[in-house]
Formats: sequence, C-alpha cells, structure tokens
Amino acid sequence: MPKSPVAVVTGGAGFIGSHLAERLLAEGYIVRVLDNLSTGRRENLAFAERAPAGRFELIEADLLDVAALGAALRGADAVLHEAALPSVPRSIADPLESNRVNINGTLQVLMSARDAGVSRVLYASSSSIYGDAPVLPKVETLAPAPMSPYAVGKLAGEHYGRAFHRVYGLGFIGLRYFNVFGPRQDPASEYAAVIPRFIKAIVDEQTPIVYGDGQQSRDFTYISDVVEANWLALRAPDAACGQAYNAAAGRRVTLLELLQMLAHLLGRPVAPRFEPSRAGDVKHSQADSGQAAAALGWRARVSMEDGLQRTVASWPRAAGHAP
Repeated sequence: MPKSPVAVVTGGAGFIGSHLAERLLAEGYIVRVLDNLSTGRRENLAFAERAPAGRFELIEADLLDVAALGAALRGADAVLHEAALPSVPRSIADPLESNRVNINGTLQVLMSARDAGVSRVLYASSSSIYGDAPVLPKVETLAPAPMSPYAVGKLAGEHYGRAFHRVYGLGFIGLRYFNVFGPRQDPASEYAAVIPRFIKAIVDEQTPIVYGDGQQSRDFTYISDVVEANWLALRAPDAACGQAYNAAAGRRVTLLELLQMLAHLLGRPVAPRFEPSRAGDVKHSQADSGQAAAALGWRARVSMEDGLQRTVASWPRAAGHAP
C-alpha cells in the first residue's frame, strides 16, 4: 500500500490555513498543523476530530522555534506556509514584530523545508505588495510598491522563495491573495477583515464603521476558490515553480456596495459611520489571474453573491436572517 503524503500547514488553525488542512485531510494527506494560536483558534480545527488516528497533528509552536519546526517538517512532502501576523494597521503599529514573524519566520520555514528535503512549498502572499498603483487590474508584471510593513514582509517572502528555488532547487510557488472571505474568519479581532466586521455589526445591531468614503474597492475572493488554487499549485508541474501568481476573482466591489449586499442578505437597514482613512490602505484592488489559469489551471468559480450567502449562513446568529 503506498505511503500517504505528508503536508505541513503553518498557521493551520487560522481562517485560510484551517480550510487548507481540512481539504488536505479529505484528499488523503497526513496533516500536521503548526500554529502558536496567537491569532489561530482551536475551534477552527473541529473537523480534525473526525480524522482517522495518526492522520492529523496540531503542533502548538512558534515559527521561529527551530526545533519544533524541524520536527514538524521531518518526512514532509509539502509545506503550505499560511502563518503570518496579519493586518496592515497592526504592522504599522508594530513593524518590528511584523518583521520578526512575517520575514524572519518565512525565512526559517524555507530553510527548514530545504533541510528536510521538502519538495513543494506554497506561500501565502498578498495583493498588498502592489501598493496603490492606479493600474487595474493588477498583473504580476507590475512593479511592486508596498505601502506598509506588512506588504514589505509579504514581498520579501516572495523574493526569498524565488531565491531558494534558484539556489537550492526548492519547489516554491507563491499565491497572492486578494481579500479572502468566508466561514471561520474571526470578527472579534481589532484588525478583523471588513466582511466579518460588517456582518458582526449588522447582526449585533451596531453601526458599521467605514474608513474613508466607502468608494474604495476590493477584489473579494471566496475561501473555497483559494483552497482550490492551493490544491492545484500543490500538484502543478515543476515548471510552475519559482513564481508568484495572483489568486483572485477578478472583480471589484466598493465597501458601500458590500455593505448594502450584506444588509439585504440580513434583512436589516444599515447606515454606516464614516471615519478617516487608515494609513497604508489601498484605494482600489483588482486582479488579473490569467497567469494562474495558464500555469496552474485555476480560476475563481464562486460568485460574490453566492460567497456572501454561504458566509452569512455560517454565522451562528445570522443564519436565521438569511433568505
């Protein structure tokens, strides 16, 4: 009987990482999650309770715990590096800690993967590396112009990954995420993403806060599409390695349009409170994912409306309000 492949998901107790771990288990992988639970949550891993014995392990450790990371990667076939200290505002408030986790941590993952003989490393990059360039849609040939320490860290991770591919032959692929949303996204954090933050405010009958004029637009991408992009990148030919690809839906929605879509789904009128724009915020974001289609065979399939319906339906106190 062939040996089951082993995948390590750093940050696997987080929003995106937990969905990836769940998919890998379903595909027959032995899954090890490495997470210090600083932003990840044990409840995101509830699906692992159904996993057969020996097929899932949670390793509670920091990325920079070299011994723990080395043990997690021992015998692994693939690493999906999702761990990061998220949020542009958080990185502006504490750039040194952002650098420690997002740059030093990524470098340590790459070094440990090299030393363990891992064949494929997938890296969660970000649309923030493009900055506020007016060109739309964003294509991979556009010169990066990061506007925050967080964005600098994500770009540095890409450069390190490419260097490790060229120098050590590591099978590195970066995926630039654009505003991923869906079930398990934490609304409680001070730095919560806009969709769970809006849903929580509407459900709790509070006033949603919009930073800026609300006309800024984002390319929101549903979580199952991002999971599929990772799955295809994991199985892509070696010729696809050494690159970073946009992984997004390719559509733009303004924050005010988003708020009205959620208000309709939840059946409640909404009047937001406007506050000044935040430092590091990008005005418009939209991706061209043609390179991911060509190299990985991937394209987004879930519409914005369907994704929002699924997200609202998963909300404990919101499910009864969905039509």
